Amino acid sequence: MTGIWTYVLLVVGFVLLIKGADFFVEGSSDVAKKLKVPSLIIGMTIVAMGTSLPECAVSITASISGNNQLAVSNVVGSNIFNLMVVCGACALFTPLMVDRDTLKKQFPLAILVGILLLVTGCIGMEVGHLDGILYLVIFALFLWWMVRSAMKARAAGQQVAVEGEPDVTKKTHPIWLCIIFIVGGAAAIAVGGDLVVDSAAVIAETFGLSQNLIGLTIVAVGTSLPELVTSLVAARKKELDMALGNVIGSNIFNVLMVLGIAAAISPVAFNMENVIDIILLTVMSLVVWAFAWSKQKIVRWEGAVMLAIYVGYMAYIIAR
Repeated sequence: MTGIWTYVLLVVGFVLLIKGADFFVEGSSDVAKKLKVPSLIIGMTIVAMGTSLPECAVSITASISGNNQLAVSNVVGSNIFNLMVVCGACALFTPLMVDRDTLKKQFPLAILVGILLLVTGCIGMEVGHLDGILYLVIFALFLWWMVRSAMKARAAGQQVAVEGEPDVTKKTHPIWLCIIFIVGGAAAIAVGGDLVVDSAAVIAETFGLSQNLIGLTIVAVGTSLPELVTSLVAARKKELDMALGNVIGSNIFNVLMVLGIAAAISPVAFNMENVIDIILLTVMSLVVWAFAWSKQKIVRWEGAVMLAIYVGYMAYIIAR
């Protein structure tokens, strides 16, 4: 009976993720239109932090319990999934237009954050208390930069203008309903993510998978489902900047905020597998960056290549 309920909870979790993401994107999109804030900035802040709640909960809980290996593998695995699967799947659905400012600023920042994790982790083979504090300070500066950019855009009366951008004159929901959509959607995403992760972990353990492998695969994929669903929903609603901003913002948030808090609580252990995975994450980031630079968009065949690379990576980590 317990086994049956595990699968039932898994399905319930997926339903909460899907509907929660739908409401979350709807509310965030309307807020962006009302405040005249570019969808990219909304995606990199509100949406990114909302969809990263599962990673935050899992990694911080792992750090408190002293299970730090799961914290690192969860974050790195989630970032690789976000980059290759979320962006790749969205590109298959509809070509992802990439703003030149994003290519020059936000995307390189996400790559540098991964390199920072690699460097600090290799020193002493752990991310210590001071490293965690450094991450949090950098994250605070990142948020300040995003808020400053939003204020500039609003003052200039700018609205993101990309191919397929919805009509900004379209009627939006009242602000109180947008807040309910955002808060309720985020709550549904967080609860749904927890149900999916917990249920998937129980199922995985019955097959005798190692904890590190579970962290890189089941837990990482499970905690990244909000990003996947939210970005796909955003792409379907033609909020292409929000879809990409969600991925970039989530990857920055996962390292600086999630691991920052985890390391501040308890030093996060590092091993050679973590080093290899972060190097692979950096290489994959450069590949996607190159794809985006080519025509200022990620087209369908590039999305297919990204998904194929992720399948190869999954085969590698299962075999090692």
